[in-house]
Amino acid sequence: MKRLRNWDNKTWLSSKKYITSFNAFLKSKINFNKDMKILDIGCGRANIISALQKRYKFKRKPIGIDVVKNKNLKKNIIFKKINALNYLKKNNKKFDLILIKQTIHFFNKNQIKILLTQAKSKLNNKGKILILTLKTKNNKIPCFKKMRVELNKSLKKDKFLFKIIKKNLKNSKEVDFNFKVNIAKKSYLRMIKDRYMSCLLNISAKDLKLGISELNLKLKNQICFTDTLKCITFKE
Repeated sequence: MKRLRNWDNKTWLSSKKYITSFNAFLKSKINFNKDMKILDIGCGRANIISALQKRYKFKRKPIGIDVVKNKNLKKNIIFKKINALNYLKKNNKKFDLILIKQTIHFFNKNQIKILLTQAKSKLNNKGKILILTLKTKNNKIPCFKKMRVELNKSLKKDKFLFKIIKKNLKNSKEVDFNFKVNIAKKSYLRMIKDRYMSCLLNISAKDLKLGISELNLKLKNQICFTDTLKCITFKE
């Protein structure tokens, strides 16, 4: 299986503006303090939890897990290269926040159920799980034709898994996180070339090149749209 390596590598998702905005969103849901223990499932380069660590100076560094260990991984966190299900099964640590951001599409139905059960068992009293995924309806991310087909497949799966999550996390709440993207076309086409989304991983090099040409003709020099994430919040 091909690994997603560039979603947070020189994209708006790795920008200071995005991370500041996202962590402000987290602050509106979480009462952060120095004693908090945090787990980020699918952390990538750990930009989010690294920024939280810099701000709040947690006594115990946040833990980030991922199946890929990328270059430029942040140093002020604890990173584990491991599958989430294996980590939760083998580890007895308890957390005040478990963050699962744009990761659920890498799991199947049965794995999601196991993940939720294990995550709930790893929460401290009043701990929270936050699960975020791309908006599944009227998604505004610029796509070429084949990319849109693959993205819609992924979003359809996300929608199905989201229903399972809400069923398994009783009394959870749902809210949107919105970020206004303003990016140069040249930068966005580079992101496409780097396959920054999982829906691009299995597209052939030929089709990717054609898709980049398609977007180059279609898009304006400056691209503006709203990137929306759906968020489920569960409190123990």
